[in-house]
Amino acid sequence: QVQLMESGGGLVQAGESLKLSCTTSGLTFAHTAMAWFRQAPGKGREGLQCISWNDGVDHYSHSDQGRFTISRDNAKNTVYLQMDNLAPGDSAMYYCAAGTSYFCPAPSAFSTWGRGTQVTVSS
Repeated sequence: QVQLMESGGGLVQAGESLKLSCTTSGLTFAHTAMAWFRQAPGKGREGLQCISWNDGVDHYSHSDQGRFTISRDNAKNTVYLQMDNLAPGDSAMYYCAAGTSYFCPAPSAFSTWGRGTQVTVSS
């Protein structure tokens, strides 16, 4: 059974940084594309970035304006999202998702999700 567990969210002030982690089990992580999404209250789920098995990055959205960086550690079965210079508009639940192959699919193709970690940015 595939499991994804996000961590690292919290309450920060504008301008600060957070690094989210998503630890996985039950899948061949090194062969799987992984992605980060977010969902703010009253809004749809927004794809942010995806990283392929060989560290290629697809940007599903440019709303982070270059402030977010996705990375992976295959030895730890973990994908990360480094978020810098956070703004109140970044407040949302952040989710990781696992793809079904080596390369990043369209954002709508993800079907395996974690439960999310809340990020709240105060002004």
